[in-house]
Amino acid sequence: MRISNLVDLNQPAEEIAAYRPQPDAIVAGDPQQIVHTHFTSPCGQLQSGVWEGAPGTWRVNFTENEYCEILAGVSVLRDEDGAARTVRTGDRFLIPAGFKGTWEVVESCRKVFVSVQFDDSGRA
Repeated sequence: MRISNLVDLNQPAEEIAAYRPQPDAIVAGDPQQIVHTHFTSPCGQLQSGVWEGAPGTWRVNFTENEYCEILAGVSVLRDEDGAARTVRTGDRFLIPAGFKGTWEVVESCRKVFVSVQFDDSGRA
């Protein structure tokens, strides 16, 4: 492996996708999103990149473990019981697989993410 194989998240991504949550998941607003995928492992279970979200609220169900670092903006994550955590520029956190609730983008948000999707045996 060479130094040229390092993935620089400051460079343009090879894969960019614009999308919205499924209509039945949207709670409020028009939460348009863009994901810049910079890396996907050969097995497809590890991904990293930059995500951008417009204001709105939608239901989430994380089947992957995801590390996040907020680069810009403000979001509020709420669990199914309604407990909330506000995350903003500079915050770093990990969302464990199994988290269900809502994600609300209050101010347009941009984050770096690294996600690991486990298979049925619990292995990455």
